[in-house]
Formats: sequence, structure tokens, C-alpha cells
Amino acid sequence: MVTAIILAGGVGSRVGADIPKQFIKVQGKPIIVYTMEIYQHNSKVDNIEVVCHKDYIDYLQSLVEQYKLTKVNWIAAGGKDFQESCLKGIHFLADKISRDDIIMIHYADAPFTSQKMIDDCIRVCKEKGNAVCGIPCFQLLGTRDKDTDGTEKSNKWVDRDKLIQISCPYAFNYGFVLDLYREAEEKNLLDKVEPHTTTLMQYMGYSLHLSYGDQTNLKITTKEDLKLFEGYVLANK
Repeated sequence: MVTAIILAGGVGSRVGADIPKQFIKVQGKPIIVYTMEIYQHNSKVDNIEVVCHKDYIDYLQSLVEQYKLTKVNWIAAGGKDFQESCLKGIHFLADKISRDDIIMIHYADAPFTSQKMIDDCIRVCKEKGNAVCGIPCFQLLGTRDKDTDGTEKSNKWVDRDKLIQISCPYAFNYGFVLDLYREAEEKNLLDKVEPHTTTLMQYMGYSLHLSYGDQTNLKITTKEDLKLFEGYVLANK
């Protein structure tokens, strides 16, 4: 079975709204609904769990009912940061799914993801045990340095062919992730790396296997991203 874990515990302060950005409406529909619908409409996904900001659980439940999101079987309370929310979502499923199942971790504010990306992420995970959406770098890349007066400059060109942008969805064998976090907690590693499952894996010596990704797979972080998503919605109507 495949279970999507949608992380919706953050506040998204960089957007500047008075509500968490995943609940901002675009063309009359909250962003998180667009994201949940991605998995609702994928035939390879069996369940959806949403890890939600504790103050918005009731509202989220009403959205699930309003938009008939029948695959949303569980809603769990989020934590104080990404890592804690991710851990809560993973442990919440311990008595609900099998160790041999696949889990997919997705940000609630990443509604651009296509069905092609979901399908290929599942395919690679089944073959390799994990998969992350890999987006080629097409822009010129350089180092980011500061001059003596504090202004920024770039001193070195970076070969973009050697880099990849990593974005959700992330797919993992469920048993592997349980064991990974247990080992990390026992070794007190969670505070030593950037709080993501992917970076934790690399820190602990595991490789990430890349699945299909393209430049459309954006995460909404700024007001400009909101405008891009509204255009995307209108273009796909």
C-alpha cells in the first residue's frame, strides 16, 4: 500500500498572511485542498494522512468533507517544526500500516506536483527503497559571497550539471524510515542536521534515488509564488 503524509503544521510567515499559507485560498479553494487532491486522484495511492497545525484540525476536517477527499483517513496534530511534525506523522501510522508499505512525504504548500511525478516517485521507491523528486538545474549557478563592505557578490562558477534540486514528493519504505529515526534518536543526531528526512539519510550515509521532476514543481514560499500558482490554476481550468 501507498500512504501519503501531507505536512501542514507550519505557519508560512514569509508569505505575510494572517493564516498559515497552506490555508490561503486561490481561486476560492485553499492551497492544501489542491495538494490533497493530487493524491486523491492518483490510483496508486491508497491513504492520505495530514499532519496539521493543531489550531486548524477542525477546519481541515471540514475541508475533507466539503471536497469529498475520501482517501484522507487520518489527521494528526503537528509539532513545533518540520522534523517534529514529520516524526509525529510517521509514528502515528505505526499501528495502521505495514513496515513493507510505502510512505510519501509532501508539503501542504507544494500544490504544483504532477501525477507523472507521483507515479515515477512510487516506481523508483519500489525498485530502490526510496525516491526523491529531482529537478535539473537550468540556471547559471555561482557561489554567494560577501564583499568587505557587506554587499554580495559571486566569485566562483558552479557546474550545474553536477547539481540537482531535490523537492517533494519523497517516498520511502515505511520500515526503513522507522528504523532510520530510531537510530538517529538513539545517537542524538536530529539536532545536528537540517531537519529533513532526506538530509538525515545523507548524514547517516544513505543515498537518495532520484525520480522524475521538472521546473513546475514549486513550493509556495513567497507572495510571488502565490501569484504563480494562481496563474497555474487559471491555465489548467
